Amino acid sequence: MSAATVRLWDPLIRVFHWSLAGTFVANYALNEAGERWHNWLGYYALGWLLVRLVWGFIGTPAARWADFWPTRARLLAHWRSLRGGRPMHRLGHSPIGALVMILMMLCILGLGVSGFLMTEIDYFWGEELPEEIHEALANTLAALVGLHVAAALLESLRLKENLPLSMITGRRRLPPDEH
Repeated sequence: MSAATVRLWDPLIRVFHWSLAGTFVANYALNEAGERWHNWLGYYALGWLLVRLVWGFIGTPAARWADFWPTRARLLAHWRSLRGGRPMHRLGHSPIGALVMILMMLCILGLGVSGFLMTEIDYFWGEELPEEIHEALANTLAALVGLHVAAALLESLRLKENLPLSMITGRRRLPPDEH
């Protein structure tokens, strides 16, 4: 990275990100549903989700919901820049990236609720609906994760900046107009 960088992602955001990434890979690809590890990792993810929700109100500026909430105006501006082939160098989450992030978080919440229903109170249901919802949410999350990874790599090429590295170091290159 060039010398013109700024600390953007605080340690809590980075640990949240990589914790959920590792938890997702472990539960989606390695652990069988219903296994003890699968359940505990699901509760771990829900705990991090709760921490992230609160941190969005009290955390560092880039972590706050108000900084990146994907409003209609922000989404349209981002879409227009993509369609026009113009890079949209924004320090925090891009509007479309923020939308995908929020959808992933909602999937994790839904996975936690449906997983709880499957393991703790399934005798109230008498059918496989919670399991079907859980599986659909897991597959939706997998698709969103794939989209997230692909977009991070494509945007890294477009912006000529290593975006995945910024989620490790916490630093981002300043936009050209802010040097």
